[in-house]
Amino acid sequence: METDHTVPEPAEAAALDAYSRVVTTVAARVLPSVAALSVRTARGAGAGSAVTVGADGLLLSSAHVVQGAGGGTASFADGTETRFRVVGADPLSDLAVLWAEEATVAPVELGDADALRIGQLVVAVGNPMGLAGSVTAGVVSGLGRSLPARDGRVTRLIEDVIQTDAALNPGNSGGALADSAGRVIGVNTAVAGYGLGLAVPINATTRQIIADLTADGRVRRAWLGVAGVPVPLPPEVAARTGQRRGLRVVEVVPGSPAGLAGIYLGDVIVSAGGRPVRDGQGLQRLMLGPAIGTRLPVTVLRKGAFVDVVAVPTELTR
Repeated sequence: METDHTVPEPAEAAALDAYSRVVTTVAARVLPSVAALSVRTARGAGAGSAVTVGADGLLLSSAHVVQGAGGGTASFADGTETRFRVVGADPLSDLAVLWAEEATVAPVELGDADALRIGQLVVAVGNPMGLAGSVTAGVVSGLGRSLPARDGRVTRLIEDVIQTDAALNPGNSGGALADSAGRVIGVNTAVAGYGLGLAVPINATTRQIIADLTADGRVRRAWLGVAGVPVPLPPEVAARTGQRRGLRVVEVVPGSPAGLAGIYLGDVIVSAGGRPVRDGQGLQRLMLGPAIGTRLPVTVLRKGAFVDVVAVPTELTR
């Protein structure tokens, strides 16, 4: 007698029910706080999504969604519609803070993307125009990805981008990526390919960027004046420090904070500000407003010996 494989086994059915409950619970919690954005610029009309992050009407979206626009219209799933203005946008992190004129929607709870694991369930929630809310589920398929971003002549990498297989519909940029508890841990930013989506993480670095945009409408960044490439650390150093890679210095701008501090070509930066430096992104992570004009302890490996120097980053100008 053949088994009917179209009927799920009890354990499989229970798992599917649990999965469905998680997705529906997250959708019910997050979707009311996600808006559809409509903007108009010199290039024409544009659309995207945003998520409410403050009880006073603060919204978080993608910078590219509102690029060239001073404001627009935000529409929520309950039919509420309000005008918004752009408080500040940062193309180098692809984040934008908006303010809605009528704050009638409860904010979401922000989580910490640094706690994510490969394979973890995530739910992408957007509100693209014409779809009245869009919810897709998937898993975290990659962490620590980098996404190039450009602002004028300055190019940086958006660090620790979350890669997920949760499908992103057109207009989902700026929407929420939530964990199974309904905490927003990312802002959907791009579709990288079929079945692949990317999101800017919510972590300590992006929280600082959001705070800067909210307070000042822009992000101040620090400049050290050094460029490097990741290299393996010698086995004895790796055993002592607990890290396998450092950043070999391949360029020091004359007269820069790094040059004045005594960082030389060939040095391998092991840590900065008390944090391990394994690559260029690890150093970029420290180069935000609070680092400007403050003493930054840097430990380098030079000819097999540890050398401690102190640099004072200056403000990056474009």
